[in-house]
Amino acid sequence: MSVRDVLSPFTAWKNVFLDPVTIPDPINDRPGAPRYRGFHQNDVAKCIGCGTCETICQNGAIDMVPVDGIATKQGDSGLRPRIDYGRCCWCALCVDVCMTGSLTMSNAYTWVETDPDAFRFTPGVDKKDWDDAELGYQRPEGHRLTGAERVEMHETSPELRIGSFDEIVHGYSVEQAQLEADRCVSCGLCVATCPTHMSIPQYIAAVRDGDYERGVELLYETNPFSGICGRVCTHKCETSCASRHEGDPIAIRWLKRHIVDQVPFERRRELVGGVHKSPSGKKIAIVGAGPAGLTAAFDLAKQGHSVTVYEALSAPGGMTRWGIPEYRLPYDIIDEDVDIIRSVGVDIRCNVRIGQDISLDQLHQEHDAVLLGLGLQLGRATRTPGSEHPDVRKAVDLLRQVTAGEDFGTPREAVVIGGGNVAMDIARTLARLQKAKYGEVKVTLTALEDKAHFLADPEEIKEAGEEGVQIIDARGPQLVVVEEGKIVGLKTWRVKAIFDEQGRFAPSYDESDEQLHLGSMIVEAIGQMTDASLLGDALTEQLVWQRGRLQVDAGGRTSEAWLWAAGDMVRGPDVVTAVADGHRVAASIHATFTSMEIPA
Repeated sequence: MSVRDVLSPFTAWKNVFLDPVTIPDPINDRPGAPRYRGFHQNDVAKCIGCGTCETICQNGAIDMVPVDGIATKQGDSGLRPRIDYGRCCWCALCVDVCMTGSLTMSNAYTWVETDPDAFRFTPGVDKKDWDDAELGYQRPEGHRLTGAERVEMHETSPELRIGSFDEIVHGYSVEQAQLEADRCVSCGLCVATCPTHMSIPQYIAAVRDGDYERGVELLYETNPFSGICGRVCTHKCETSCASRHEGDPIAIRWLKRHIVDQVPFERRRELVGGVHKSPSGKKIAIVGAGPAGLTAAFDLAKQGHSVTVYEALSAPGGMTRWGIPEYRLPYDIIDEDVDIIRSVGVDIRCNVRIGQDISLDQLHQEHDAVLLGLGLQLGRATRTPGSEHPDVRKAVDLLRQVTAGEDFGTPREAVVIGGGNVAMDIARTLARLQKAKYGEVKVTLTALEDKAHFLADPEEIKEAGEEGVQIIDARGPQLVVVEEGKIVGLKTWRVKAIFDEQGRFAPSYDESDEQLHLGSMIVEAIGQMTDASLLGDALTEQLVWQRGRLQVDAGGRTSEAWLWAAGDMVRGPDVVTAVADGHRVAASIHATFTSMEIPA
């Protein structure tokens, strides 16, 4: 041992005479660096409870918990993150992945408590000194763990698509679908918004994994119309998608379509179809082969019940076949979903009109339950002066005739009244017919609403304009102009307001702003209603109605114990809502047979 080693400890004494470099009171006087990752903050009003922070935490330090005063609502689970600092490693991945940017970290790093349970708290709910701290870690601008932009879905160009009724949307390739699926953070907020509560995160994961057969099984667990909904679903789920807070929502509808497109029909039928349970001995008659009726038939047949569906028209599908143009929904897609439903033992009989070929009372006598699954087959009238002319037509009638291949006399010029999807469908259908017959498009569409408040989907409005439809908004129909027995056009005034001060429908107009829209055919597309004539006057009087819709209980049962109703005639027009309604009514009917409690 050297002398230096012996004296070394004593050399430290020199520091006694130096000024200290430490801070006497570090708890109060030594703040963290400006971007220090300290204790968490959460803007609970901005947070949507998506749970992405909980999912990404590799230490299990975050739990999503209910909070008093924060209710579950569309796009918000009502839960908020609780942090366990016995597990947290301060990595800030939870902040980086937060879809709304509500979760941040203050630069506070000291916290003295005697109770170890206190170190589990819910930021923004359990008040802390650092709640209002301006310094700390926030996700840097432009730093993202998921893609912001949706993978584009390619379509046929307007110049090509106007010449036929071929489907205009191409569908994702495998590579495109996987890129889009990679954007999903599997928060599950979409599931609560979907009327059928489809397993959306799981089937998107199946796309990501390339396991398309698993995807098909997940789709048809809750939606036997998955092929159809993959093309024309109203995709309300996307309005709740957490990704919309940072960019585009996930293309949930297109990913559903992609799964169906990847698995051949015969294989889908093998995966989903087939007899599921032994015969129960119960018989159900369903009137109407639309989404509600066929979904109920699908469920009931799988339970072993004998199900017969009666359809007045020549092919099943309801308004999905007879009211949606083929360029949006090809008929073979409808046929495939219907055939899967048939494969579980459902008997579908077309060209049978209840009330004419068979009475409703006969169905009642010969079956244990009867379900009405009627669509909205009748168009509503504007009652505009002159609209009694035979060349004033209803959009739903014309769309049905086009599907049936009937020639109704394509007008050289046409005016469509309405701003919803049906109005866009008939306007674009007429445009195609005109292009084929005359080589040019002369369709004018007018609506009471300004374009920003059209009920039609934005893509429908955009595509109609691209195809040559002239859209004139905020116009109210005043007169169908007839000269020498023939329609020459529609006279309109500019709309000043649609509702009065009490919120009642009472349009007011600027009479000095008058226009004449030329056309030899006027098409009304302002709404639809159910043709309930098959019920007969006596039964119609016995049932309960409200504003044209049949009233039912939570299980879809009417005021007549033997009769249930579902779909558009109860809920209004929407395919996926009709599917959900079919499930609900099937469960109610099955519960009645098995003396189980009817689900709400």
